[in-house]
Amino acid sequence: MSSALIASLSLGAMLLLIWCGMHVAVVLALVSFVGVWLIKGHVEVAANLLAQGASDAVASHIFGVVPLFVLTGFLVARADVGKDAFEVANQLFRRLRGGLGVATVAANAVFAAITGISIASAAVFTRVAVPQMQRFGYRSSFATGVVAGSSVLGMLIPPSLLMILYGFLANQSVGDMFTAGIVPGLLLALAYAAGIVALAHFRPAMVFTDARPRPVDALALMSWGSMLMKLLPSVVMIVAVLGGLYGGLFTATEAGAVGAALALLIALAKRKLDAKSLWSVLTETGHVTVAVSFLIICASIYTRMLAMSGMPQFLVESMAAAGLGKTAFMALYVAVVIALGTIIDSSSIMLIVLPLTLPIAEAFGMNLVWFGVVTVVAVEIGLLTPPFGLSVFVIKSTLDDPSVSLGDIFRGTAPFTLMMLAVLLLLLAFPQLSLMLLK
Repeated sequence: MSSALIASLSLGAMLLLIWCGMHVAVVLALVSFVGVWLIKGHVEVAANLLAQGASDAVASHIFGVVPLFVLTGFLVARADVGKDAFEVANQLFRRLRGGLGVATVAANAVFAAITGISIASAAVFTRVAVPQMQRFGYRSSFATGVVAGSSVLGMLIPPSLLMILYGFLANQSVGDMFTAGIVPGLLLALAYAAGIVALAHFRPAMVFTDARPRPVDALALMSWGSMLMKLLPSVVMIVAVLGGLYGGLFTATEAGAVGAALALLIALAKRKLDAKSLWSVLTETGHVTVAVSFLIICASIYTRMLAMSGMPQFLVESMAAAGLGKTAFMALYVAVVIALGTIIDSSSIMLIVLPLTLPIAEAFGMNLVWFGVVTVVAVEIGLLTPPFGLSVFVIKSTLDDPSVSLGDIFRGTAPFTLMMLAVLLLLLAFPQLSLMLLK
């Protein structure tokens, strides 16, 4: 049996085991161990690969970046920074038809520029935005769809946990990945806002329970000074963390530390944090960090197994022999990533497909930073699509409203999935949209 065939069989076995419910990291480690054992014919070689791969992965600086940004996200969520941003956005867009939806997108964009975790955004704005939208005559399906759609901004607008993960897997600068995500993230937010306004005017039955929705002027008005004070923590964090990172004052890891320290001070200043809640935040951060770190370790081992098998080189040669060019490769790649998004979570998709596809992208001479942005957008579409749709399940569990079914939420996300696909096509057609801010 050839090494390439062993690697192909391992990929099939991996998808089957994941479908059966086995944890992705365990599957990656298992198929890598068995694959090396079959390729080399010695169990000792496979065991040594596991040990060496784990040691090398843990030694990477990525393990300092992940817990710091995760901690920042949980702290700002605890400090009600997202709620404050939503209240200000409500004030600014209250007279716009569909304004509460636009406010949700705007607040999510601000929240994304601080946290970088889509699931945190989904949970926060389900509690904050959905009840308000229902109160003023928005359909529950549309309200939850807006929250689910705009929550994906957390993985595109920097800082982003997926961008950090991609930087590790592709050996690219995390700072460059963050910079490349700014324009696409803002473009997606603008597409969402424009789409909401268009639907509110031309397809009001999709948005409102009545043809004439209740006015939102009843919202408590705030002075400009009050709005500024509510936004001040967000502005300080964005300027300090991203400004310092892009200004060259500190590295991505140091930016994470600055963000975590500021988030802690803000939560304490707003009296949103006591000893019990701090322990809860630290525990949640530990759980997420360990899960991500375990995935990275096992993905590193999987990458070594694939390199040992020669599978990436075999795929490059096969595509060249078949006459497939860049366009065909990217079309196939995006289709596979979106399809995997219906059954597997975002980080797992990247850990599975990137070790196989990055060598092909390099062989075609593609810019790997742009390739990473396209990957993140394609992967994030999976957060909105059935049957997996992780953001949808988070919203359903957070909302605790039996009258809103999973089907209702998935129907509400459909327009936003189409908008994401349109933005993805723009990024594929015009790579400079992702690279224009890079030096």
